Amino acid sequence: MRDTVQKRQYANNHISIDSVVLGFDEQQLKVLLVPQQVNMDGKIIIYRKFPGNIIYQDEDMEEAAHRTLEELTGIHGVSMYQFKTYGSRNRTSKPKDLIWLQQTLNIKVERIVTTAYLSFVKLDANILHSTKRYAVTWVPVNNVGELAFDHNTLLNDALAYFRKLVDYCPLIMFELLPRKFTILQLRTLYEFICQKEMDVRNFQKKMVQMEYVVPMDEHEEGVRHRAARFYKFDKVIYNKTRR
Repeated sequence: MRDTVQKRQYANNHISIDSVVLGFDEQQLKVLLVPQQVNMDGKIIIYRKFPGNIIYQDEDMEEAAHRTLEELTGIHGVSMYQFKTYGSRNRTSKPKDLIWLQQTLNIKVERIVTTAYLSFVKLDANILHSTKRYAVTWVPVNNVGELAFDHNTLLNDALAYFRKLVDYCPLIMFELLPRKFTILQLRTLYEFICQKEMDVRNFQKKMVQMEYVVPMDEHEEGVRHRAARFYKFDKVIYNKTRR
């Protein structure tokens, strides 16, 4: 009997890491992006992507995630949550992405499978100082424009995953806030995470249920509007409420 099964070629994949890093500057939820520069027919095109790269043969996935993030942004020592792997054969369908890969890696790349990680940081002086020496930008999540490869999809998936993390562990949300914060700052961050506008009164009721959000005897200074009270996150009370 003649073998009618057509032989199919195995995929020649490269494996990469991409990191979605979120930060809150007390007004907007932002994401960290790095430039991608490509020479197309003598014309330099610059657009943006998430920090990431091909992994080395002798390193594990999480090891590669920490390495690439530090090499490209200066950020190190942060928690990284693996949230999805992307392997569509159309990931390198954009000519400028394929050219960038070949110009950067000096090898022929047919297909890339990437594992995406999520991290979040306080956008304080330390982080801004760490990233200042690198060609990176903090961009509002609602204003990233067209990113390289399928990174717009990565961002949407990362935000959805982040919402699930916050629902399960509200502690994570306070890791983006400064040590002392106003109710407006907390509500603004919550709205970005939930992707919807919160009714002020309903949010105040929600606040009352958060025993671990403790009012301080401090108020804003040097503001034209009525000075808002500062609050702080109490991890001890939080842990008691989670038992």
